[in-house]
Amino acid sequence: MRTRRLRHPRLLTSSLAALTAAVCIGVVGVDRSQASPDTSDAEPVAAADPVGPPQDDFPSALAYSLAHPTAVPTGANDFTCRPGAAHPRPVVLVHGTMENRYDNWAALAPKLKEAGYCVYALNYGGSSGAVLGTGDMRDSARQLADFVDRVRTATGVAKVDLVGHSQGGVVSRYYIKHLGGAAEVDKLASLSPPNHGTTFSGLGLLAASIPGGTVLLGAACKACSQQLVGSDFLDDLNRGGETHPDIAYTVIATRYDEVVTPYTSAYLDAAPNVTNIKLQDVCPAAVTEHAGISYHDVATRLVLNALDPAHAQRPTC
Repeated sequence: MRTRRLRHPRLLTSSLAALTAAVCIGVVGVDRSQASPDTSDAEPVAAADPVGPPQDDFPSALAYSLAHPTAVPTGANDFTCRPGAAHPRPVVLVHGTMENRYDNWAALAPKLKEAGYCVYALNYGGSSGAVLGTGDMRDSARQLADFVDRVRTATGVAKVDLVGHSQGGVVSRYYIKHLGGAAEVDKLASLSPPNHGTTFSGLGLLAASIPGGTVLLGAACKACSQQLVGSDFLDDLNRGGETHPDIAYTVIATRYDEVVTPYTSAYLDAAPNVTNIKLQDVCPAAVTEHAGISYHDVATRLVLNALDPAHAQRPTC
């Protein structure tokens, strides 16, 4: 264990940042599972919403978002943007559990903008603050559907592409399956999504083994209990087929994931329109965990390739 920590300090740093986010939930003590969905992020960026600077890592982005909880990542939410012929569909970024649009996408949003995309990012799954993505995932999917409708109206397009991190990938699938997203989405690229549930490194199974334990876990974070292995939410989502044949799905996972456990739970069932990728199969020395994957250069290249496979480039390891 000592050797791994010394060789991979960024892995340890990001893990501590993820733990910090979890601690914030305990300190704040807010039950967002009963809050009514806040769809205000479906509006163009308000004057009060600061545009945060690009960041190179999750801990820096998390620190900024704690001080600026309504921050928008650089390059995102320009509702005057019009997609061009090279990239005819806007990209909507969907953050993960206990995250927000800024701390999840402060690196990827500006890179997508530089690549020529119209980029949009919403906050969902909570009423306020920087620690979001904790509410009922069905309500969060409705927020996503509303936001996509706003993006489609503003840009004049029929379909968008989605990029989701963690819960964001699963919320996107719910929107596709149950809320009309199958007709409004062309591609879904997901980073470390718990498509088949997670044990939360064993804590989920422990909660399930205690009478009322899962209910207790869900009291502070409804989305957490919905992402556990064997949850009713995931059983419903995966029943009758995990994907829609008209949509291209890409899943990017990392073997060092400490949140989605086992990491292979991220993968969708094999299908002609599904591409499952382990980061270390592309670059064996790539080291990143759950929170850091949206900041990893190789993962970023794989997302760009998924969005525009005709111009895919081999990642630089």
